[in-house]
Amino acid sequence: MSDATDTPLEREAGAATLAHWLTEARELRRAAGTDPLRAARRARLREFQAARLAATHADLLASPRYRHAASFFLSDLYSPRDLSTRDSEIERVLPIMTRLLPDSGLRALSLAAELDALSERFDGAMTDALGPRLDAPLSEADYADAYRQVGDHAGRAHQIALIRATGEMLDRLAHKPGLRALLKTMRKPAQLAGLGELQTFLERGFDAFRSMRSADEFLHLVIEREQQLAETLSGSNDK
Repeated sequence: MSDATDTPLEREAGAATLAHWLTEARELRRAAGTDPLRAARRARLREFQAARLAATHADLLASPRYRHAASFFLSDLYSPRDLSTRDSEIERVLPIMTRLLPDSGLRALSLAAELDALSERFDGAMTDALGPRLDAPLSEADYADAYRQVGDHAGRAHQIALIRATGEMLDRLAHKPGLRALLKTMRKPAQLAGLGELQTFLERGFDAFRSMRSADEFLHLVIEREQQLAETLSGSNDK
């Protein structure tokens, strides 16, 4: 199932990049969980952000064409839930995945892992900036204030770029001939091997983007809204 243009060195480099982002995300999650109070505040922040995403993209979640992709983005890519189980499964089978998955599959996982690590970084910084304000229901004004305090506009822009790149790679992957059959064949062995989270992640991503036929309009809407929100929160629209 490898892409015809892959070389062993390119695939090895891709696997190393994926392993790097998985390790960074794991270490950031581990550090975030060492202090129970900070961990609880971080969880409240992520719940607030998940609710904001659901409200911002409510029409996509309600759309017959786009709801599966929108749900996948919110639950698997830009998610408030702990993705440690999925990431540890990927690390366990990385050598096998390097041989079996097409290059676009490895690239999609690597982009998702980088997005996860970057989101963890920002969530940690936002949690520290908000501090005790997360012990009560969080207001939009306090969230915007912390967003400006954390800053790093280049990092925020890269986060949005990763959302686009991950979506584009998943769209490419969803149209690989024979991949759906391969995923179905892998389902039972993956579950028996304790790789259920990884298997369902791959299947959900494939099905979500396959069902749209083309992801162009969906990604355009998501990216445009996220860029507009970033500008509003950073105060760029006031200039």
